Amino acid sequence: MIGYVTIGTHDIDKAKDFYLALLSDLGASVVFDAGRIAFIGTGMDKPMLAVCIPHNEKEPQPGNGNMVAISPGSKEGVEKLYAKALELGATSEGEPGQRIDDVFYGAYIRDPDGNKVAFYVFG
Repeated sequence: MIGYVTIGTHDIDKAKDFYLALLSDLGASVVFDAGRIAFIGTGMDKPMLAVCIPHNEKEPQPGNGNMVAISPGSKEGVEKLYAKALELGATSEGEPGQRIDDVFYGAYIRDPDGNKVAFYVFG
């Protein structure tokens, strides 16, 4: 159902480098790059994450309540992505742990532009 999610950045190259390094173990690559916007994922027919310089050329603003959620498929994957994100310059918004009883395991970071990202697995 979701085709892609777009987040703003101050520096398109830095954002691409961050997300490519973070998501490469999940098979992600830049699947389309138009200069001010790049789509990162495993294929044009799969959900993607787009990083972009805002079209109106105004300052990118992380939204309050907006978040991108990425599922690596396991608790170990959540922990690995969280640690890798911190190594790449992200800041913690919540260490890996069980949330919502035994239904949801997750971790939260802010990318170098301040966008909130969750890593999660259900079950």
